[in-house]
Amino acid sequence: MKPNLRLLAATAAVAVVTATLPPAAAQDAPPAALRAGAATSVITPPLGEPIVGGFTPFPAEHIHDELHARCLVLDDGETKIALVVCDLLGLHRSVALAAREHIERELSIPRSHVMVSGTHTHSATVALGPNPRVFADEIELSDYERFVARRIADGVRRAVNLLRPAEIAFGHVDAPEHVFNRRWFLKEGTMPENPFGRSDEKVKMNPGAGNPNLVEPAGPTDPRVSFFVLREPGGDFISLFSAYSLHYVGGVGRAHVSADYFGYYSKAIERQLGREGQDPPVVAMMANGTSGDINNINFLEPRPRKEPYEQMKHVAHDVAEKVGSALEGLEWSSEVSLDARYRELDVKWRHIPEELLEWARQTEANAPRIGDKSVLPLSYAGRVQRLAQATPETKLPVQALRIGDICIATTPCETFAETGLEFRERSPFEKSFVVELANGYYGYMPTPRHFELGGYETWPGTNNLEPEASVKVMDALLEMAAELKAAAE
Repeated sequence: MKPNLRLLAATAAVAVVTATLPPAAAQDAPPAALRAGAATSVITPPLGEPIVGGFTPFPAEHIHDELHARCLVLDDGETKIALVVCDLLGLHRSVALAAREHIERELSIPRSHVMVSGTHTHSATVALGPNPRVFADEIELSDYERFVARRIADGVRRAVNLLRPAEIAFGHVDAPEHVFNRRWFLKEGTMPENPFGRSDEKVKMNPGAGNPNLVEPAGPTDPRVSFFVLREPGGDFISLFSAYSLHYVGGVGRAHVSADYFGYYSKAIERQLGREGQDPPVVAMMANGTSGDINNINFLEPRPRKEPYEQMKHVAHDVAEKVGSALEGLEWSSEVSLDARYRELDVKWRHIPEELLEWARQTEANAPRIGDKSVLPLSYAGRVQRLAQATPETKLPVQALRIGDICIATTPCETFAETGLEFRERSPFEKSFVVELANGYYGYMPTPRHFELGGYETWPGTNNLEPEASVKVMDALLEMAAELKAAAE
């Protein structure tokens, strides 16, 4: 049964006060140390901008639902942090950096304390830099990318304007029925060729629902929805921030712009937590966890064809219902300190051997024009050649943020579920989770084990970083988490 959240909020607030103060002193309680404010900015692109979820972008013809930058600011009286989740496939490092520089300059929140992530909706336009993509740390922003950076900063400014005393509670709930590993081992001799003309890989991405050659998934899933929720002491809810390791759902109308299930989920949570006419309104947000090898397709049990938006609504509303029900019994606190760490790691771009580069040149020289089966090889021929021209190393942004006893780690890649599970297991904070596609976009980041298995996520041009990138990222995240833990003790 769905709990009465308004009654729950009031009851829990009374419990916290009576447990920590003598009855006579309750009326004279000092104001909460923690303050929170949340706001949204619309970042919907103009019609005609390219939708970039597939190999061949196409112009947007209809706005099904507006895209947003959802912004949350927390303040412990000495330190502020800002968390922003954007309805975008991802953001180039330069876009995120421009937004974070605006925020630092205008609001005095250090850029190291600002996280800007993308949800990975496949029905949004490009904020990843030039198309075809160039492998560079710094790019000149397009008009839309400058608009996105500005709107992110404006949303954070509005959240600062709305800062007010707050309490926070952390929770989690499992939703395993919506997440499936999309990388599969197939029966021997049934692996199709990849774009490079080889069929010696050990796993296939998206092998087809009901494929009789399926053996087993190549990795785990992470079914956990991690979240924290903020409210005014004994009063209205302010915001709920959550993360779930689900790539996206899809199933939009033709050439539609949409926030995918991330937007539907946020609206559903806001309806659950907000009262009619509440001002300022509740702001909910769903960040992408570690979903580089996870999607919403059960390959063992094919589902019937769904109408546009039907499946994403189902996933969003079910997950929102689970999160709403998990609010009961949470422990609330207003005495919460904040901290953050940020690094840019020296990580090598993917090395392109000469024989692969020669394949790319020959493919471009000999392939028929687009319109037949040469589309995928041609696409990768271009990617391989551009990647071969990259500088040897890049600056890979990683971050760890502490909110009381909660630790949020970030990566700028499409990160495998097992990386998120490993961080949660090894983090010095019991309440830990990872947000991917934060502060930049560098493609897929398989673990070294998966490089040996092959598959789409490991192809050069899909994966752009050295095979040890996930190890370097994990080491840095755990070091930063340890620093945050030591500083808090």
